[in-house]
Amino acid sequence: MFDNRGVVYVGAGKVDIQKIGYPKMHDPRGKKIEHAVILKVISTNICGSDQHMVRGRTTAQVGLVLGHEITGEVIEKGRDVQNLEIGDLVSVPFNVACGRCRSCKEQNTGVCLTVNPARAGGAYGYVDMGDWVGGQSEFVMVPYADFNLLKLPERDRAMEKILDLTCLSDILPTGYHGAVTAGVKPGSTVYVAGAGPVGLAAAASARLLGAAVVIVGDINPARIAHAKAQGFEVVDLSKETPLHEQIADILKEPEVDCAIDAVGFEARGHGHTGVQQEAPAIVLNSLMQVTRVSGQIGIPGLYVTEDPGAVDLAAKNGSLSIRFGLGWAKSHSFHTGQAPVMKYNRQLMQAIMWGRLDIAKIVGVEVISLDDAPRGYSEFDLGVPKKFVIDPHKSFS
Repeated sequence: MFDNRGVVYVGAGKVDIQKIGYPKMHDPRGKKIEHAVILKVISTNICGSDQHMVRGRTTAQVGLVLGHEITGEVIEKGRDVQNLEIGDLVSVPFNVACGRCRSCKEQNTGVCLTVNPARAGGAYGYVDMGDWVGGQSEFVMVPYADFNLLKLPERDRAMEKILDLTCLSDILPTGYHGAVTAGVKPGSTVYVAGAGPVGLAAAASARLLGAAVVIVGDINPARIAHAKAQGFEVVDLSKETPLHEQIADILKEPEVDCAIDAVGFEARGHGHTGVQQEAPAIVLNSLMQVTRVSGQIGIPGLYVTEDPGAVDLAAKNGSLSIRFGLGWAKSHSFHTGQAPVMKYNRQLMQAIMWGRLDIAKIVGVEVISLDDAPRGYSEFDLGVPKKFVIDPHKSFS
């Protein structure tokens, strides 16, 4: 038995490193399960979705152990686990999924019907997602291990690529899902709203899928500069020039074939609308404006059913002032929701292992210790162009 420490939400704007219980093979209701494994966490990442909770923008409870982006080594397994061995290095999809329900059998693992009594879909260390303990820790339990876990081949080679492979648990499949559901194809012109890690993962995915031009927009100068340095076209949404005019300067036309919302509900207004004011529907409305008729819009950016810190009463309940009539008139297709990570992670692992996708460089991975996680949260909240990866056991840093 080992001691265990983790990153714990202790109040709006605050996280702390605390001693937490060593994981047991029990579900959140206390029932013993034999389909689980215990992982020694090799890497675990700070995600923008975590930041929503830490900012106090959700109903997350104080004491929640955070972390849904996990890569680990199997150190214990239940008697029902058949396809994994002690010592295997695995990537953990952030979706907790049973593999048995209708949703899972249809590869919609983001909305598993059995792992969360409150609603469809489960996740580690996340509000309203089934009370599964998070993995920003030294050790973590993963249920339905044979179904959920992606074994990484050739351990030594995988460790050489660990900074890229750590992105398989969430942001890379999420960005890829955004690109796929936006209909990106060879020769497409693509606009990605948001130059954070998911936005850059979506842009990289669009490029992998053969897009002719990928444009990334943001209001943060450092993130815009980083996106440009990765070879993407960029637009600066803090400028007075409207988005469609900036796109026209690049493409010689004001619309794109495909658009991806990698911002979500904490969006802020564009320069010509009042740059510092929060405007939770502005990204969706702007994407409808700049997407061609019969185009598709992928929405991997997070939207919530309850937002205590919203700017108005409607938004507090997840109701936004969306110009749905514009989208209807232009015959747009919208795709929302959590990415079903297992639908994509094996293929994306292959792209990483064979040098097709340098995702760590693209999203700006920076490795930190578990004790340094509060600094990582603080800097990420300020908008630095980085993806903070925690190395709890100093396995590779």
